[in-house]
Amino acid sequence: MTKGLPLLSNPANNLVRKLWQYCNVLRDDGLSYPDYVEQLTYLLFLKLSAEQERGPVPDEYSWRSFGGRTSESLHRHYSRVLSALGQKDGTLGIIFRNAKNKIKDPAKLRLLIEDLIGQTEWSRLSPDVKGDAYEGLLEKNARDTKSGAGQYFTPRALIDAIVTCIDPRPGEVVCDPACGTGGFLLAAHSHVRDQAINPSAAQRRHLATKALRGVELVEEVARLATMNLLLHGIGTAAADDDPPVRCADSLKAPLPYKVNVVLTNPPFGVKGSIKYTQNQHSRRVDELTVVREDFWVPTANKQLNFLQHIVTMLKPGGRAAVVLPDNVLFEGGAAAVIRRRLLETCDVHTLLRLPPGLFYAQGVKANVLFFDLPLRRGAIGPSTLWVYDLREGNRFSLKTKPLQRSDLEEFVRCYRPGDRGARVAAIPEDSRSRHWRPFGTSGILDSEPCALDLQWRVEPPRDVAGTAARLEEISRLISSDLQRALLHVARTTPISPPPDQSTSAS
Repeated sequence: MTKGLPLLSNPANNLVRKLWQYCNVLRDDGLSYPDYVEQLTYLLFLKLSAEQERGPVPDEYSWRSFGGRTSESLHRHYSRVLSALGQKDGTLGIIFRNAKNKIKDPAKLRLLIEDLIGQTEWSRLSPDVKGDAYEGLLEKNARDTKSGAGQYFTPRALIDAIVTCIDPRPGEVVCDPACGTGGFLLAAHSHVRDQAINPSAAQRRHLATKALRGVELVEEVARLATMNLLLHGIGTAAADDDPPVRCADSLKAPLPYKVNVVLTNPPFGVKGSIKYTQNQHSRRVDELTVVREDFWVPTANKQLNFLQHIVTMLKPGGRAAVVLPDNVLFEGGAAAVIRRRLLETCDVHTLLRLPPGLFYAQGVKANVLFFDLPLRRGAIGPSTLWVYDLREGNRFSLKTKPLQRSDLEEFVRCYRPGDRGARVAAIPEDSRSRHWRPFGTSGILDSEPCALDLQWRVEPPRDVAGTAARLEEISRLISSDLQRALLHVARTTPISPPPDQSTSAS
């Protein structure tokens, strides 16, 4: 869904610039930004496959099959390649399913193949360079708000702070059930990779092929996520592989396995066309009805269903961070029931309140809710929900003032990754951030709605000495003005004659 700019290396920046220049050429052919990135994805995959010793693409559809053709023949053959590869399984199917050639001009297709993709030995570039370059393209696409692509792109500064707090570890499985273009998965991969000291071959293989799992409903976005991960060295392009990203509706069925960590920003929007029920013997169960007996309560609200789904995904001891809109925190009905069950069954320990302007749906106010599933059922006792309010005193926008990682540094320090039990001791009352407050969950449970939209007025820090000096200056100016006003009145007011003593009052 929905980023601060990723920190790109110079080679990655140069590559993004080069790739984007060709987009301007192809826009003359009626290609939109998303269409261009999609066509690049197909061609990059074919080129990378050709550079491997045993690429997954059959010879008759490979990059080499493009050689020696006229522009018109190349154009027709490219369309056949996309159609044929879309019938395959595994990663090939994710990348090419329902793929279409949207480049109308054969000469421009040849330009893209020969002068852009074909001039670079992609396999020689490090995963950081080519992965960051592709990530840069996705961000440019997301910033084109007319395309609507921004809904799949979470600000990377926010993602990085969340991953730092959740702290995924080597050997754990991380899942994003609404993965968009893969931002959370990439950040988790980088975090775990940086933690591993002298990893074994088995650990490296697990991180590259088993540690990260994503699900994305939209086919076009699932292929972008898959390519994004591949270019960063995650997953394989083998024909019989298990792709890290599946194109599916996460909410239609429980995840067939449990995971250690869930990081996600589910799509905003209250209702969908799917109805959910807990009773498989319901009078009306059809293609638009999903039976989820593991849900606490049936509801048409997608965010509430994702929240229930995430709880079912976690292993005992698992950790989750989920981006949610404000309405999930205070609405009644099903939302109140789900909040109560969440507080009763999970350790709901942190809430980050975000200002509007961070996401591509203007005016949307969002939050990040952090919670853990206890190792044993019924292990939840009285606990504390710590709230960090980033809204008061902060305003961001996508273009003029995007969120930076430094804007979240205080929150990460307050969160104390890996040492949450020391929060109170580490942040004494006299130095506690004015944005950071604890609330007892027992008090929240005592209220009927179990509302989590906890807030307070964040007062700006007071400069006592400066304030006193300013008040003294204001007082002096007022006194001076009053004196001048009195002098002016005295000089201009005429003196009235005394009353006539001979005239009696009537």
